[in-house]
Amino acid sequence: MNRRAFVFTLALSAAALAMTTLNSAQARAFTGTTKGVAINGYDPVAYFTEGKPVKGNASFSADWEGVKLHFASAANRDTFLSNPTKYAPKYGGHCAFAAAKGYIAKTVPEAFSIVDGRLYLNFSLGVKKQWDGNRTEFIKSADKNWPEIK
Repeated sequence: MNRRAFVFTLALSAAALAMTTLNSAQARAFTGTTKGVAINGYDPVAYFTEGKPVKGNASFSADWEGVKLHFASAANRDTFLSNPTKYAPKYGGHCAFAAAKGYIAKTVPEAFSIVDGRLYLNFSLGVKKQWDGNRTEFIKSADKNWPEIK
């Protein structure tokens, strides 16, 4: 292989690695991303409209921020698409308490809260109790930490 071909191959490999890293970072921005479906397939809008976790349906899905989200209905999907940042869980659906502590952790659908119109998920109901004890300070810490850990 001549020098020109080697340099071209090296540049192509670097570009491929950069794309893989970007895609991994995007996927990492959401928790519970299984086979490209974010927040374990739960409908983010239902947390607001029904006050509880509702499993989404693949028939009502949308792509957003590099992942697929499932919704319980076409209406919920359309509501989400009209204002995704309002309904998407903070910290990509990762545990808000963990983000406040500077790391990433998965979540369970039942451990959620809506604070100031935003959805926050937690690792477990036990962790949610800790989270509930000082949400305001945890949110400040998580907002500060999130850019570094996502």
